[in-house]
Amino acid sequence: MYKKNNKKFVRYREGAEIYSMCQSKFEKMAKEAKAVYKLDKLVLVNCDIFEAYLETYRLSE
Repeated sequence: MYKKNNKKFVRYREGAEIYSMCQSKFEKMAKEAKAVYKLDKLVLVNCDIFEAYLETYRLSE
C-alpha cells in the first residue's frame, strides 16, 4: 500500500489531511474500522488498520 506518511499513528486532524477528507468523515471511518486508540484525552488512529478498512471500499469494475 502506498503511504503518504511514515507514521503508524496520527491524530484526527492529521489523518483527515493525509487521506484528503473532512475530519468528521475520517473520525467516523476510523471508529468503524476500529482503528482508534484513546489514552486519556489523546486520541490516535492506527493508519495500517484504517488503510485496510479503506480498501474494502475499492470499486472493482
